[in-house]
Amino acid sequence: MFSVAQKRAISTAVQKILRDTNHPELPREKEVEFNLHVYGANNMLSWADIQNNGSVESPTVNPWNESQDPNSPPVMGTKDGKIERSGETAEADRASASET
Repeated sequence: MFSVAQKRAISTAVQKILRDTNHPELPREKEVEFNLHVYGANNMLSWADIQNNGSVESPTVNPWNESQDPNSPPVMGTKDGKIERSGETAEADRASASET
């Protein structure tokens, strides 16, 4: 659902929020470890798992997710740098978007 850069930015923001609590049970000398599961509008097709940045040394790149981030470089092998969904997936996405 999110590009690698977006996941890293979200992780950094969550880390800051957790640190800003000054909770005594959080580790002081290392990153706070967390797992965040985000559901999209169509949670059967759209979701993301986000972890603290230190837990993800070599992230998997999903071309679809990268193509949805306007700040990501164009996806190689596509006409305009974007990937179009087709069939049932596209119909489900359009239905979810019209519900919001």
